[in-house]
Amino acid sequence: MVDEIEALGPEFFADPHGHYRRWREQGPVHRVRLPRGTPRWVILGYAQARAALTDSRLRKDIDGMIAATRQQNPHTAFNPESLNLGPHPLNSDPPDHTRLRRLIGPAFTPRSAEAMRPRIQQITDELLDSLADHETVDLIAAFAMPLPVMVICELLGVPYTDRPRFRAWSQLLVTSTGTAEQRHAASREMSAYLTDLIEAKKSAPGADLLSDLVRAHTASHLTADELLATAYLLLIAGHETTVNLISSGVNTLLHHPDLRRTLQQDPTRIPSAIEEFLRLDGPVDFTTPRYTAAPLPVGPIEIPEGELVSISLAAANRDPAHYPPPHTITLPTPTPHLAFGHGIHHCPGAPLARLEAEIALTSLLHRYPTLAPAAPTPTHHYSLVIQGLTTLPIHPTTPYRPGTDCHTVSPWAVDQTPNE
Repeated sequence: MVDEIEALGPEFFADPHGHYRRWREQGPVHRVRLPRGTPRWVILGYAQARAALTDSRLRKDIDGMIAATRQQNPHTAFNPESLNLGPHPLNSDPPDHTRLRRLIGPAFTPRSAEAMRPRIQQITDELLDSLADHETVDLIAAFAMPLPVMVICELLGVPYTDRPRFRAWSQLLVTSTGTAEQRHAASREMSAYLTDLIEAKKSAPGADLLSDLVRAHTASHLTADELLATAYLLLIAGHETTVNLISSGVNTLLHHPDLRRTLQQDPTRIPSAIEEFLRLDGPVDFTTPRYTAAPLPVGPIEIPEGELVSISLAAANRDPAHYPPPHTITLPTPTPHLAFGHGIHHCPGAPLARLEAEIALTSLLHRYPTLAPAAPTPTHHYSLVIQGLTTLPIHPTTPYRPGTDCHTVSPWAVDQTPNE
C-alpha cells in the first residue's frame, strides 16, 4: 500500500511527463491527490494500463462512481445538471454500455468513415482556400477546429451555424476552465439546446445520427436521459479530440523539418506519422475515472475496493519498457498505442478522427508546403483529461527557415524527451 499521496498542482501541469518519469521509478501505479482534494490512483505502465482497460473489476457506472468519489472525498460537490454525469456510453458498464454502443457503432465503422472521405476533403479544401489571403492566421481557429466541428455537425444533423455556442460550452465542460458557476451555466444551456434539437428531430427527422437515436428512443431502445447524454457525448467528443490531434500534429511538423520533408516527399507515410502523434501527444491524458468493485493488483500494489482509478494514456504511451526510445517519433509505429483507449470503452470515433487528420495533414502540406510558425511557442491548455494547443499562429506561405534539425535515431525520428 502506498501511504504518500502527491498533490497535483501547477508544477505537474507544466511538465507532466517529467512527473511520470519520476513516478515510474517507484512502480507502474502512483497515488495522487487531485486539485480539488480527491485521491486517485494513476496507472502509468503500458502493460498495466492495457490490462486495466479490460478489467471488469474497474467499473464506470455513474452512480457507483459518484458514491466512490464521495467516499474518498465527502466534500465533493456534484452538479446534478451536468451532462458530464449523464448516462452515456462513457459512464456505463454492460449491459447498458453494450446496448448504447450498438446504437451508435454503425455510424463510426471504418467503412462509414471512408464513405465520408469526399465530403471531408471538400470541407478541407474550402477551409484551406480561406487561408490564402492571410499573412498570419491561427490555424486552430481557421482550420483545425472548424474541420472536425463541421464533420460532426453533419454526421449528427446539428446546424453548423450553432458552432460558436457549443464550442464555447465544450471549452468550459471538457477542459474544466472557468468558474464553477460558468461550467454550471454552460451545462444548463447546452442541455436546453440539445433538448430543443431532439424535439425538432422528433417532428422532422433527417438522415443523420441524432435522428437515428431519436427513432431508437421512440422504439424504447434508450431512455430520454440516455438520448440527451449520448447526444452530448457525441457532439463534444466527436470534435474536441480531433481538433487537438490535427493541431498537435501540425505543430510537430512546424518544428521538425526533417519529418515534414519526409512526409511531403512520401505522403503515404502520413497515417504512420499520425499514429506517432497520437502516441506522443494524444489528446487524452487521464481516462475518466473508474472505481474498484474488488481489490485490484497492479504490479506490486493492490488497490483496495472502493478506490478511484485513472489510466494515464499519455504515460503508458511513453513507457520506456514498451517503447524504446519512448520519446521519439519512429515510422512506422513499432507497436499499437493506447491513445484511443482499449477494450469496450475504446473510442468509437477513432476511424473518423484518423481519416480527418490524414486528409487535413496531407492537404495542408500539399497546399502550403512552406507554412511556418508565426510564434516561437504556441499556447497550450492542459487538464487531467484533455490536453492540446489553444492557439497555433502560422504564416501559410512564408518561406520556411529551419533551425537546428531534429536529433534522429532513424531517418524519420524526432526526439521529444521531457524536461529534466
